[in-house]
Amino acid sequence: METDEVVMLPVIDLKDITNQSNKLLEACKEWGCFRIVNHDIPLTLLSEMKSVVRYLLDLPVEIKKRNIDEIAGSGYVAPSKKNPLYEALGLYDLGSFEAVQEFCNQLDVSSNQRETIMQYSGAVHKLVIDLWNKLAESLGVSVECDNLEEWKCQFRINKYHFRQETVGTAGVQIHTDSGFLTILQEDDSVGGLEVLPKPSLASGSYVPVHPVPGTLLVNLGDMATIWSNGMLYNVKHRVMCKEATIRISIAMFLLGPKEAVEARPEFVDGAHPHLYLPVTYEEYRNLRLSSGYRAGEALDLMRLTAASQAI
Repeated sequence: METDEVVMLPVIDLKDITNQSNKLLEACKEWGCFRIVNHDIPLTLLSEMKSVVRYLLDLPVEIKKRNIDEIAGSGYVAPSKKNPLYEALGLYDLGSFEAVQEFCNQLDVSSNQRETIMQYSGAVHKLVIDLWNKLAESLGVSVECDNLEEWKCQFRINKYHFRQETVGTAGVQIHTDSGFLTILQEDDSVGGLEVLPKPSLASGSYVPVHPVPGTLLVNLGDMATIWSNGMLYNVKHRVMCKEATIRISIAMFLLGPKEAVEARPEFVDGAHPHLYLPVTYEEYRNLRLSSGYRAGEALDLMRLTAASQAI
């Protein structure tokens, strides 16, 4: 169900983040997503990266297929029966200089394109770590000892082949993101992204997210829900075909550490018992793949009550 009601996505000004901790916390609890402004990534770099992405996604299929998986779905994703309008390229570890270089080698990018990709990946990797630090701080949690620089960060560039006959259909199925935090650079002129905030905000309806050039969108995923003992909202979202055109987007996913993730002690007390089993990101990702649950339902399989009943 969609809503005709105009509901505004929360906007967080990173230059004034110390005075917006309550606003940030509310956005993460009720929306599971928000828009950021004043993020310090130059507009010229955003534009140059968008041009590189369009070039890469227009490459012949035989070249795109060189972008092989490190884990399932981390490389080239061709249009499929389930998502026939969608394709993507990507790499599993954006924080690794060598991995980014290999991604460039696979696709035979030019020296100028390689420089743009390296600058963009470095800037977004720094931003996502800084943002997770700020979010944790707003919750009263210190993550200084978590070695965030070593967490895996997956990079994915997306292309939607919208046609006249597909207007009104879904470009990609309803899903939640599996990791902690996603930073998305949207298509500046083509909308279609819709999010499902908590029912109290939009009567249980999907809310269109209209693109705002120069800003970035942030989503919270399933691992953030486990880490916060259910406090942070893993937002369901989808992409709808609104017009017959090509839509692209650039996403970076903060996946998590190698170690198992469980609820921080700050979120567990007598009124808020421990909800989920400890799990590594890769274990949880495999659970999502094996169960076919892509919209947060896999979290129910991780609940302590469900696990105890299964024993």
